[in-house]
Amino acid sequence: MAQSDIELDVAIVGAGFSGIWTLHYLRDELNLNVKIIDSASDIGGTWHWNAYPGARVDCPVPTYAFDAEEIWKDWDWSEMYPSREELGAYFDHVDRVWSIRKDCIFNTEVNGATFDGERWTLKTNKDMKIKAKYFVPAVGFAGEQYIPPWEGLEKFQGEIHHPWFWPREGVNVKGKRVAVIGTGPTGVQIFQEWAKEAAETFVFQRTPNMAIPMRPKKLDKQAQKEIKEETPDLLAACKITPGGLPWGKHDKSFDDYSAEEIEEILSNLYYTGGFRYWSGGYADLLVNPAANRAAYDFWVKKTRERIKDPVKRDLLAPLEPPHPFGVKRPSLEQDYYELMDKPNVHLINTKAHPIVALTPNGIMTNDDTIYEVDAIALATGYNASTGSLNRMGIQDANGVNISERWKNGVSSFLGMMVPGFPNMFMPYGAHAPTPFSNGPRLIGFQASYIRDIVKKMEANEIRSLEPNPKAAEAWTGLIHTIANMTLVSQADSWYMGANVPGKRREFMYFLGGIPLYCDSCCEALDGKFEDSFICN
Repeated sequence: MAQSDIELDVAIVGAGFSGIWTLHYLRDELNLNVKIIDSASDIGGTWHWNAYPGARVDCPVPTYAFDAEEIWKDWDWSEMYPSREELGAYFDHVDRVWSIRKDCIFNTEVNGATFDGERWTLKTNKDMKIKAKYFVPAVGFAGEQYIPPWEGLEKFQGEIHHPWFWPREGVNVKGKRVAVIGTGPTGVQIFQEWAKEAAETFVFQRTPNMAIPMRPKKLDKQAQKEIKEETPDLLAACKITPGGLPWGKHDKSFDDYSAEEIEEILSNLYYTGGFRYWSGGYADLLVNPAANRAAYDFWVKKTRERIKDPVKRDLLAPLEPPHPFGVKRPSLEQDYYELMDKPNVHLINTKAHPIVALTPNGIMTNDDTIYEVDAIALATGYNASTGSLNRMGIQDANGVNISERWKNGVSSFLGMMVPGFPNMFMPYGAHAPTPFSNGPRLIGFQASYIRDIVKKMEANEIRSLEPNPKAAEAWTGLIHTIANMTLVSQADSWYMGANVPGKRREFMYFLGGIPLYCDSCCEALDGKFEDSFICN
């Protein structure tokens, strides 16, 4: 073995919530030799990379955080929905408590991973290999940006950035002409900042974003004290709700209410703000077309009231829904529609006139119109869940790349393990409740589950473990069965892989909610271990 090679018990790739939590459990509770490898220069994962203006949490504190008391007892949030900057300070606090950075290998990219029957070998862009019994690619679901292959991208003479690689020093747009391409959550956040400073803003929209009010608020000392007192109860409430939020456990469906009651429910949720409107109303929002249409109709009524320009009104909030409400994760907005209504903001419908090229000075659509701009934000999304794993060059025990294994569809067991890839665990990715959940609440459970599997393997001297192909087939089938009971397939969303040309169109996430997901995981570990796993 070369002098620069590293021998570990556990190699984790990614220093975000997933990687940090897994490191803590396996290093501090199981006393294993664990390191995190990350191509970034610091911890934080998404919150390190996404340095774009307006980047902000969309789940409320204190539930969007680590649930360990030693972390939250000495930390006070300044806002209900913290900014990326505050998240950076929070990760510094986590490091002070858990000493994460000392076990991180930064500025190092993993570009190959193979298993020899007992250990994984990770190749890196540095002159070293990392060997470990356990391999945890904790890269999340949005680790690979997607940039459309437009002609002329390299010829644009102004500034052009994807949110994932946003310059740390920021982009000065004061008095300039700017473009935001894409109106997903990232596009909404960037637009809300740029539109306040730019001389002119051009927004390129393919599908309207059914954004709902965030209703942000600062937290004074009294509010911080109250939140601290409520934290244990709020975290406990998250465990019994489908989305891991401190609300949204439903006993009633749409048909159990009168029309007047529905109007009151939706009004209360809309004006309270946050994801309550998406998850807090009634149990069958994503199943019952009438229930879904009621939510859309109320949303569109309230949204259209905020937009004076009739053309923009119809593009941003059409009377007929382009797809069912909530089958794409809604964005939380603050003043999105008021800013869109400004005369120096121009909304371009790219469904009618798609972008075909960039010129040295602007953006060209298929009707030969050129929109001249000085800076462009490419809020064009991500190759979700599979992109980062495919790029990493992970091979199964027979040397077959995971991208080849998944070319006919993603297959996993519990969204954490893949047949043929022993001792590999993938938190916060495909086939879990990932984008339909409060991330840290799901990740915390998955990290504890990985700990429990590893603990069982170490106690029973199990060299390698992988899911039984039949168990993975059943889990994959359950993913699609539940999805087919809902309205999600009626939208061309990144949940379906539809945002990346050529990518297989399939629903990639578990819609049964966090409680059912956790029960399924625990059943496999405790009651059906021999049926669920192959051990050597």
